[in-house]
Amino acid sequence: MADSPFKSIAIVGLGLIGMSLVRAIKQSPLANEYGIELHGFDPYLSADEQQFVLAHGLDRFIDDKKTLYSADLLILAAPVEVNIALLEEIKQLAPSSTLVSDVSSTKALIAQRARELDLPFIGMHPMAGKEQKGCHESHEELLQGKRLIFCDDNNVLASGKGAFLVKLMQSAGCTTLAMKPDEHDRIIARVSHLPQLLSTLLMQHCGDALHASGPGFATLARLSGSSWEIWRDIVVTNSDNIADELEQFSQALALLANEVRVCDLQHLELRFSEANRLYQRLKEMNRS
Repeated sequence: MADSPFKSIAIVGLGLIGMSLVRAIKQSPLANEYGIELHGFDPYLSADEQQFVLAHGLDRFIDDKKTLYSADLLILAAPVEVNIALLEEIKQLAPSSTLVSDVSSTKALIAQRARELDLPFIGMHPMAGKEQKGCHESHEELLQGKRLIFCDDNNVLASGKGAFLVKLMQSAGCTTLAMKPDEHDRIIARVSHLPQLLSTLLMQHCGDALHASGPGFATLARLSGSSWEIWRDIVVTNSDNIADELEQFSQALALLANEVRVCDLQHLELRFSEANRLYQRLKEMNRS
């Protein structure tokens, strides 16, 4: 059996996603086969939370930055602007052999900064989450069957470490695909950031009628429970793409409003048929 390029993995940020990643990797067949150690750090964890993460997959909690950054793979799981700011410190303290990754929801700016610092970098974005946050909300099943997008604009995925990282995340239960960072931010603005802001606006718009709402409304409004602490950095680092999607959607909404006002049932039926078709396709994709 060939040696693993990762003897140790360090995760900076042990909240919902970071700790779910720890738990998923810890239970993955590949990590167990190679005995990969999982280290981590989060400055905001209480003593009780440190005990929790150590009991649920983390091998060592390391607060010395140089030791932490000496891992073979370093995954940044803090808010995206914090992750970007950490890259300069990582450049100073980490060995040149350390592969750097992140799980931020935007990719263009962090990839650009990694290029400027000449860091070996592969972005990751697991398309998973929930409204609650914190390590106690984490679970390995949060990533099971979920898409994980790799973002690489410097051909690092083609390296031995890059190829092993893909296999490791697949072993942890993710389905994977790859795209460029700029492409990622455009697409995710449409399928993730736009729905979040629409849900937020829907809750505000309907706030005085909640007493009469049903489960359908609750389904559409679920994302309105998300934390601004997380979404602030997403908006700041992908504002143009998100604004473009909001403007395009507002135009589509105006057309829909007119069709309803004039009772253009033919166009409305076509919309329902097309949406039904796409929804069935979505369900099939999520089953595969």
